[in-house]
Amino acid sequence: MQAPVRAPGVDVVLDEIHHRYAGATAVESVSLDIPAGELVALLGPSGCGKTTLLRIVAGLLRQTGGAVRIGAEVVDALPTNERGAGIVFQNYALFPHMTVEANVGYGLRARGVAAGEVRRTAAEMLAMVRMDAFGKRYPRELSGGQQQRVALARTLAVRPRVLLLDEPFAALDKNLRLDMQIEIKRIQRELGITTLLVTHDQDEAMSMADRIAVMNAGRVEQFDTPEAIYDRPATLFVATFIGTANMLNGRLSLIGERGFAVACDGGGSLALARPAPCSRVGNVVVAARPEHLALGAPADDALPATVEMVLPLGPSLVYELSMANGSTVKVTQPRNAELHRYAAGDRVGVRLRPGSPAGVFAG
Repeated sequence: MQAPVRAPGVDVVLDEIHHRYAGATAVESVSLDIPAGELVALLGPSGCGKTTLLRIVAGLLRQTGGAVRIGAEVVDALPTNERGAGIVFQNYALFPHMTVEANVGYGLRARGVAAGEVRRTAAEMLAMVRMDAFGKRYPRELSGGQQQRVALARTLAVRPRVLLLDEPFAALDKNLRLDMQIEIKRIQRELGITTLLVTHDQDEAMSMADRIAVMNAGRVEQFDTPEAIYDRPATLFVATFIGTANMLNGRLSLIGERGFAVACDGGGSLALARPAPCSRVGNVVVAARPEHLALGAPADDALPATVEMVLPLGPSLVYELSMANGSTVKVTQPRNAELHRYAAGDRVGVRLRPGSPAGVFAG
C-alpha cells in the first residue's frame, strides 16, 4: 500500500480572540502563533475557555472579536467545511449504522469523490491507524480505543490542513490512553499536520505537545515549551497548576549587587540565584518543586524543618517536612548510598539545590 500523502503543514494564528456570552467573558484577548506542523495543547481547568477557543478555530462558534488565520487566509467568514480544519470529538461521533469503512469514507462521499477513490483512501487511513482488519465491522463491535482510531481516520481522510482534538482520551482507561497518545503523536509527526489539542490533563499535555498554552479564566497565562512551563512558570497559577510545588511565603531582599534572599515566614531564609519572575523587594511567594529542594544540617541560610515522614517511591525518597509555622513542605531526593537518609523526627535545613529554578511571585 502506498504511504499516505503528507499534506503541507500550515501556520495557525489567533489574533486577539475575544468571545463573550450572557454578560460573561469566555475568552479574553487570546493571541497564539502556531507554526506549521507543531502540536500545541490548550491546557487548563474546566471552564477556562479552551474548548471555546477550539470551536472558534473550527468555525463552530463565531468570536466576538479578533481574527483566525489558517495558512495565509483569514477564515472568520468561512463555514466549518471550508476552513480545512478536521476535528475529533471526545465522543467520537461515529455513525452506528455504517461500517468502519463507510464511516471513514463519509466525508469524501459527501464531497462527491469517486467511489474507487473513497475506498482507496479509506483503506489507506485505516492502515495508518492500524485498523485495516476492521473495515467491515460496525462501531458497536469496537472498543473505545478502536472507535477513537476510526474517528481519527475519518477526520484525516479529507486531508485537513489543521487537526483539532477535543479531549480525545477522556473516555479511555489509563493504559489505553497512553497507547493512544503515542499513536496520535506518531501519526501527527508522520503527516506533519498542525494540531491543536484540548485537555485538562497536564501529563497528557506535557508528554505530547511541542508547546502548551496554559489557560485560566479565559486568558493564556503562559505559552511555552513543556520544559519551560515546568521549570520557569510565568505566573503563580501556572506554578500551582502544573506539577507539584511548595508555596513558601516570605519577604524578598537584595543581597549584594545581584543576589537575592527570601526570609520565610516559617523562619530561616532561602538564597536565590535569580528572583524571576518577580524582582521587586517586598512580600513574595516562592514556588519550589520538591526536586528543586535539598536537605542538610540546620543553618542560618536554610529553612528549619522537622522530618515527619519518609516515603520510598521507586528510585526516589519523598520527605514530608513540617515548618516552624505549621506548614508542610515536600522534598524529593534520589535513593542512593551517597546521600544521607533522614528519619522521622530529624531536624534539618532546607535549601535550594545549586542551579535549581524557583518561581518568585509578588505576594
